[in-house]
Amino acid sequence: MIILICNAGSTSLKFKVYDMPAETVLAAGGVERVGSRDDAIFRYENESRGVKQHFEGQCVPDYRTGIERFLACLTDPAIGALPSVEAIGRVGFKTVLSRGYYGVHELTEPVMEGMRAMLAAAPAHNRCYLEAIAAVREVLPETVFVGVFETSFHTTIPLERRIYGVPWEWYEKYGVQRMGYHSASHSYAADCLAELEGPEYRAVSCHLGGSGSVCAILNGESRDSSFGLTLETGLIHNNRTGEVDGDLFDYLLSQGLTREEIVRGMTKEGGLLGISGVSQDLRYVLEAAERGNERARLAVDVYVTGIVRYIGAFSAELGGLDCLVFTGGIGENSAVIRAEVCRRVAHMGVRLSKEKNENGRGDRCVTEDGSPVRVYVIAANEELGVARKTYACPAS
Repeated sequence: MIILICNAGSTSLKFKVYDMPAETVLAAGGVERVGSRDDAIFRYENESRGVKQHFEGQCVPDYRTGIERFLACLTDPAIGALPSVEAIGRVGFKTVLSRGYYGVHELTEPVMEGMRAMLAAAPAHNRCYLEAIAAVREVLPETVFVGVFETSFHTTIPLERRIYGVPWEWYEKYGVQRMGYHSASHSYAADCLAELEGPEYRAVSCHLGGSGSVCAILNGESRDSSFGLTLETGLIHNNRTGEVDGDLFDYLLSQGLTREEIVRGMTKEGGLLGISGVSQDLRYVLEAAERGNERARLAVDVYVTGIVRYIGAFSAELGGLDCLVFTGGIGENSAVIRAEVCRRVAHMGVRLSKEKNENGRGDRCVTEDGSPVRVYVIAANEELGVARKTYACPAS
């Protein structure tokens, strides 16, 4: 089966085409700056032929234009990987949140309505996926669409770790609970750990990137997550506040801030950017900290402290720890952050190898031989995880 994976952002689209179940990548591509009439970036690559295209200054005013352009390349006789769009058996999306549908589902109208019902909880993410799905449907009306929801891996979290201390009807009627996200990344890490550790293990997975989360995994199943109801919670993010007091909003209103100012501060001007005043990019924050910028150093410390706090809590819930995973852009590429985190959990049996941590590349173990807790760096391959689940999903 040929499966097209589509990952949508507010101004971006990413594509990858798989031949399943062989898991062979046939083609990939993407569009940046969707909505621009003269500044969009388009790229396409045929993996089997080694053909690459990269264009800047493009006109891509909407999702449909970007999708049509990718499909035109995909089926072009000279550079394409498919004879026609009819060869695509399914389209998989890394969808985020749908009320009542938290796993892997065919994107029927009830599932789509559930996504609309949760727009207030995931406004940026759900809106762009609703638009992208509608645009792809116009181009591929007969194809089966599957949503691999970012809550899917976390449906195994026990209720006592999901429920808030709120009136019960809020949970039943409005779905108020801790959801957990980044399922594509954490579930892929769990698949890798099954090969590295065997079927039984206690692990904490740290997906660290522009947004970040920590997940407790027991024998391949999610048992807890740092995320709450929304994607604004848990760890501090690049420009999002993460976990804050529930009364903070009303307090700031009483101090004269408008609702718009508070929302912007929490979702655009907080996190690493808000604390450091330097950047939302951790690389620049680390550079400033090395030059003696105290606020930048504080931002790094707050970031690491949050990760360590969840590792400690989740280790207690799991009854111990066998391995620790770092994934995501920061988790894979920042030896400094890995070292800082591992230094603070060394009492748990983590013996980091300085040489392996700083010099290795790709998926690897970065602890010393015989370390009671193994630390792995695993490159996130969310698209493959979504492809596997899209392929396995029963269709009506």
